Parts: sequence; C-alpha cells; structure tokens
Amino acid sequence: MIKYPGGKKSYKKPDSFALTSRRGMSLEEDINKTNDYYLFMDIGVVHKKPTPIQIVNVDYPSRNKAKITEAYFRQASTTDYQGVYKSIALDFEAKETKNKTLFPLAALHQHQLDHLRAVNKHGAVAFLIIRFNTLDETYLIFAKDFLQYIDTSEQRSLPIKWIRDVGYLVESTFKKPCDYLSIIEDVCIKEKV
Repeated sequence: MIKYPGGKKSYKKPDSFALTSRRGMSLEEDINKTNDYYLFMDIGVVHKKPTPIQIVNVDYPSRNKAKITEAYFRQASTTDYQGVYKSIALDFEAKETKNKTLFPLAALHQHQLDHLRAVNKHGAVAFLIIRFNTLDETYLIFAKDFLQYIDTSEQRSLPIKWIRDVGYLVESTFKKPCDYLSIIEDVCIKEKV
C-alpha cells in the first residue's frame, strides 16, 4: 500500500498476473489498439467497418442529449475489419469464444463466409482472428484453410487441435496486443520473396 500526500488516495500494487493478462480487454479492443499503433507508426491502415443501421426514432429531451431509441440493421454486415498492408488488401472477421476445445462455426454467419470466400478469390488476404478467452490464446487462420476445412468436413466447429496445427498464434505486446500484421508479413510477403 502506497500513501499519497495528504492521505487522500492509496494504491495497492497489482500482482504480476494482473500485469501480464489481458483480462477485461476484448479482442475487438485489442485489435483496435493494435490498428491505432499500425496507423500511427505508418505500418498499415486497417479500420473496423461500421455496422449499417437505419435510425427510426430519436428522443430529443434537449439538443445535446439526443438518444437513438429505435434502429434496425439495414443489411447483413460482411466482416469486421478491412484495410491495406504493403499493397495487400486485408479483410477479416474477429471472434471470441469461452470454449477450450473448439470454435463453433455457428458464430460465423453464412454471409460472412460468403464474403470471405469472395474477397479471397479476388486476391485479398482474408482471415479469421479467433481468441480462446479461457486459454488466453489468439490465432489467425487464413480463409483458404478454414474454408477448405468447412467444405470438406461434416464438423460444425473448428477443433483447437486443428486451429493450433493450421493457424498462427498471434503475439501480444503492450503496444500491439494483437499483432496480426507480423504474421501477414511472414506468411504473405517473406514466403513470396
């Protein structure tokens, strides 16, 4: 316990687990923070796509306190993120699961799979980023791999063993809590040179 001048505030030193774990941080927050770093350092430009909604009703108690009270999705959204890295178009979906042994395919909508299949066919690097929250592991799986698995398997999930064999473990640092571009660099750029 550290006492501050005047005795008004105190600080309890956190344990080392709390310092290293991303508890409370969602995958989306980690990706957004990483994307901000990529943009600031001029590494790449990747943004979360807004979900298209149709506003139906707004409550205006006062001009500065307007609140949307009713809205609908205009259309099914495609994927979460799009961007560009070293002239490569990127398109990906980010998902989290509490399951320790598999990622349920029900978490992916058919229109998302169709979109990833289409952008992959047209040359973009399409992929999934999946975080297993209870394992504190995050993987990048390229669309070509998981789409082939879905097309040839009767499974309704991606087993963790398959993900670990085919996917790439995403490293986490303070500035880049979900450093997926290093995988894109290693797999899509360095392997082609």
